[in-house]
This record gives sequence, C-alpha cells and structure tokens, in this order.
Amino acid sequence: MAPPRLETGATLDGFLLGERIHRGGMASIWSVSHPEYDLPLLMKVPVMSEGVDPAAIVGFEMEAMILPRLSGTHVPRYIAQGEFEVQPYLVMERIPGASLLPMLQQLPLPIEAVAALGHRIATALDDLHRQHVVHLDVKPSNLLTRPTGEMVLVDFGLSHHDELPDLMGEEFRLPYGTAPYMAPEQVLGHRRDPRSDQFALGVLLYFFLTGIRPFGDPQRLSGLKRRLWRDPVPPRRLRPDCPPWLQEIILRCLEVHPAWRYPTAGHLAMALQHPDQVKLTARALKLKQDPFTTVVRRRFADHQLALPKAKTPLRHDGDAPILAVAVDLSAEAAPIADTLRTMVARMLTTLPGARVACLNVLKLGRITLDQTLDTQGRNIHHQRLVELRNWAIPLDLEEGRISFHVLESPDPATAILQYANANHVDHLVMGARASSLRRSLLGSVSSQVAAQAPCTVTVARSRRLRKADLVQAAADEDSGSWTVG
Repeated sequence: MAPPRLETGATLDGFLLGERIHRGGMASIWSVSHPEYDLPLLMKVPVMSEGVDPAAIVGFEMEAMILPRLSGTHVPRYIAQGEFEVQPYLVMERIPGASLLPMLQQLPLPIEAVAALGHRIATALDDLHRQHVVHLDVKPSNLLTRPTGEMVLVDFGLSHHDELPDLMGEEFRLPYGTAPYMAPEQVLGHRRDPRSDQFALGVLLYFFLTGIRPFGDPQRLSGLKRRLWRDPVPPRRLRPDCPPWLQEIILRCLEVHPAWRYPTAGHLAMALQHPDQVKLTARALKLKQDPFTTVVRRRFADHQLALPKAKTPLRHDGDAPILAVAVDLSAEAAPIADTLRTMVARMLTTLPGARVACLNVLKLGRITLDQTLDTQGRNIHHQRLVELRNWAIPLDLEEGRISFHVLESPDPATAILQYANANHVDHLVMGARASSLRRSLLGSVSSQVAAQAPCTVTVARSRRLRKADLVQAAADEDSGSWTVG
C-alpha cells in the first residue's frame, strides 16, 4: 500500500494537517490539530523520498522510542505516533516560544545573558540526563524557550537512552551530529557519556560570548578530530571583559577528556548560577592557546590514551548476551526464516535476559546507482524494517529487548561481520541458502560469516525447501537480486 499523501487539509488518524512549518533532510514538521487535544500540536514525519539517508529513518525510530519515555517541562509532551508499517509519524506538544537560532544574529551577548542562558540549558540537560538520555545534538535550533522561561530540548533522533538499543551507534560507523558542537569522544564513536552534552553547551557559551565558534565548522572527519589535540583560543583573548570565572567554566566544559569536565550538568548549572563559588584554576587566566610542542605531543600520544578507540561495549553479562539473527526476507527463503524464528525462540527460553538484534542486508550495487523507492513509491529501507518487525512479532519481546537493523552494503557478509564486531555480539544465528555453482566457486555468505565472526555462529537450513524453490533461489542469487539477513 502506498503511503498516504500529506498536504494541508488532509487528515491522518484523526489529526488535521495545517501548514508545513519545516522541511529538512531528515524530517518534515507540520502544524496539526485534534478534537481531543486543546493544546498546539506538531507532527514530525520522516523523509522517505528517493535518495534519502538511511540515518533519517533510523533516527526517527530512536526518537519514537525515546520521546514517549520523557516527561517534564524541559521536553515537549508526547501525544501519539503512527503505525510504522503504514505511515510513521510523531505528534508532540508545540512549544510556543522560539528557538535560540535567531539569537545568533545578536552575538556577542552580554556577560549576564550568557551565564543566565547557560544556566537554563544546563538545568534542562540535567533533567534529561536524570531520565537516562544523552541528547548528543545540543545546538541553537534544538533549544526552545517556554513562555514561563524553561528551556526545552527537542529532536532526539541522535540521542542515546541507557535502557534502549542504540540504533544509531550500532548501524553507522561514522559519527552523526552537528560538527561545531560534537564532543571529542562523540567524534570517535562514543555515545554513552552525558558529559558530551556539556561539551556542546561549552561551545554554545563560547559562541554566545565571543560570536565565534571555538572549533569552527569542519566538514570532514579530519577537521572534527582536530579538537582532540588543539585547544581553542581562550575567550578572554577575544573578549577582554570576560570574567575569569566564566572562562573557567567554558574551558572546563571544552576539556578533551570527559572526566575533566563537570561531574554532571547539575554541577555546571550550579557554577553558572553562583560565580562567586567557582574555583579558579590555570584555565581562568589563559590568554594564549597551548604551545606547539604540547599540541604535537597531544596529537601523537596523549589523546590515544585519554579516549576510547572504539565504541564502548554494550553492558551485559553472561545472563544477558546479545543475540543477533540475520534474516533473509526474500520469498524463497521463507522456510529458513521460519526455522530461524523457532531457533531464536528456543534460545530465549534459556537466555531470559538476552537482547535480540534482527538484521537484514539491503544489497547495493558496487558501481550502479541504487533506487531507494519501490514501484509503489515506498522507501525500500523502511519496507525492510517493516518486514523485519513482522517476522519478529511471534517472539513477543518487549521494547528494549529487541531491535531492527537494515544494513546497506554491496557485500552482505562484510556488513554482518562489521555489525557483529562493532556491537560485541555474543551469538549470531543465520540461514544457509541452497547450493549453486556460484556459491560453490565463490563461497556462501554463511560460510564467510562463520569463518570470520568473533562470536558463536549457528547456521540453519530448512528441510522444507522444494526443488523448484532451490532452482529459483540459485537463479536469484546469480542475477544479483539476492537479499541477505
């Protein structure tokens, strides 16, 4: 079924669409109303048009899991969400106040305004962190103000929740975020530390105070990594009237190692509210960047030790392993998919704390451009996610114990292996396809994964495959239309 047409005046599940307020690369925002709600509402709809970045869909999934778990004045009130299989959307409270983005035209701000603004943002972050969420995309456009003065954080597509699978971190190797505000550990793929949001707030305070971003706006990973070893120009060098206590706070937020920042955003808020109690260190008096010799030493040695080289392993023990199941969603592989589901169900009876990661590989061409929409105009990545969810329904696992991942790659075996390595998978279950001449010469995906996987691998075969199915499976594989999970 084709997705419903979204336009002003249309109705979706009882919500009347008004004007489209924003259209970005990841999502569109609509003003909506509903007879059962007497407050202003927004509907967020992920972009699923031709050529869209898969991260837009994955980020929307994350926000759809996180937003319903949040409460309080520092986040928008969650209202409803659409069926993922038909038309995914999120409806939330519309914050009447403006974002901080227009304020950038007024920089630099007075000292008192910078401190007051920082205190309100730090207070909102502290409230969010107490709800087990790291925002990871703190920037002016994601900060709104209520008429009563409270700061509101929006857009949780890149966020990490301690009690939920980290879909963004598990599926993508490159860091996602807004370049000027990303913390050093975030650049390296570490997404679990609440103090990463302190770094982003430090960048904002520096920007509000001086009118200049401390690390510029790099567009490449090499430029992002410079903040691991090159410190910013001290604010007092650019703004002589900056008091030492404010420079102390800003530079402490911008420390390379999270352990050198404030213990919590609450501590940071307290410092901004009580400057007379800020303990001054050498940071407060700096007027120059660190000398070249220090930068060189840090560039080639110190940062390698101070920060994790890879993603932090998901916390689990022998009673809570990560069980990944690679599901082939093609029609001819349905018997194997059924067998895999039965095997996983049996394993879960002995592993009650296990988390299941359902994988499917959307095979891309090595040279040709790939279509992202099917003949009915539906996003192929989204449709694969829907099929994975339907496959897993009989497992009856609650949210937080199961996640769904469509990996896009020209090499299915490599994609599965990369996922298993990056996410510390304990046990991988997958199906084996029927024999064919090409498989005999080049080797099968299952054999490659079994030979190179860093964990236990169980390969299943189905005895119910008929001869005609085997012939069709071999033909599909040889034609390049084979999909693997």
